[in-house]
Amino acid sequence: MTEVETISNIDLPILDKSGKQVDTLQIDPAILGGELRLSLLKQAYVTTHGNQRQGSARTKSRGMVQGSTRKIYKQKGTGNARAGASRTIIRKGGGVAFAKTRTREDFRSKMTKKMRRLANRNALLAKLVDGEVRCITDLGMETPRTRDMITLLGAIGIDRTCLLALDGGNRNAALSARNVENLDTIRVAQLNAFELLNHRYLVIDRASLESFLDGSCFPTVEKDIKEVA
Repeated sequence: MTEVETISNIDLPILDKSGKQVDTLQIDPAILGGELRLSLLKQAYVTTHGNQRQGSARTKSRGMVQGSTRKIYKQKGTGNARAGASRTIIRKGGGVAFAKTRTREDFRSKMTKKMRRLANRNALLAKLVDGEVRCITDLGMETPRTRDMITLLGAIGIDRTCLLALDGGNRNAALSARNVENLDTIRVAQLNAFELLNHRYLVIDRASLESFLDGSCFPTVEKDIKEVA
């Protein structure tokens, strides 16, 4: 696929819990960026990944290691190779040549709010284009049960890593999914490019998907970002 490719309207099948198609949802790609912006998606992924680094790795140089600076033995006459202090980098317990001293802030980078929001929507567009979004009529469950979640995923053809997007009130589904292998949950309002690209499939119910598309799931409705290049 090229760097920029215009996409026509997308008809997303709506499935029931048995995997049968019961309806179709038409999605206008313009609200998701209109075209795939691969460089923006990579920037968003690298930025998020870097910002998650703890930055706490520490090593000591020879100047930071505790110990004497005295020469171990005289330069000549011992038959041994020349040696200096015990804190040298070639001796056990000595320092290292290039100590790790960088902090968490050294790995952090930023994206503008419009770029970040567009990347999140464009990642969803990429999933839709590749046919990796499974939209269910309703993900509600009467009781939390792992077996029911596994049955649902099998019925809709999930065989790889999966991201389950839920609204805040769907607690039973969240509890049912927490012990399923290769399945992670996320709130609809927190969908982002990093999580979408890190999983093969996205499973979401129709109401949650529509709330993400029109912005009603966010505290404040997002402004139109179609004009962002």
